[in-house]
Amino acid sequence: MGKFVITQRVNNEYQFNLKAGNGEIILMSEGYVQKSSCLKGIESVKNNSQEDSRYNRRMTVNNKDYFVLKARNGEIIGKSQYYSSKSAMEVGISSVKTNAPTAETVDETI
Repeated sequence: MGKFVITQRVNNEYQFNLKAGNGEIILMSEGYVQKSSCLKGIESVKNNSQEDSRYNRRMTVNNKDYFVLKARNGEIIGKSQYYSSKSAMEVGISSVKTNAPTAETVDETI
């Protein structure tokens, strides 16, 4: 079972990572000044993760595939790791779709 893990960066911003059941990070958030905004970001991932149209598939200048998950308003709410192939990226998207809706939230900043 997946989980959202909230941590705090060295600049005191909050972030979350969605981890698959095997502990691998499958989606990373931006930095948030307030923890409440970070929690809203997690809810947004849960709400938007099931719609394929919310995933924007991209490629780096070094030809590495990755994706971003966007909210209904077009704002990016999470970014994946870099993948070696499009098929591996699609597996990552599938993992977010599977894990996000029921993932528990673990707050490591407490």
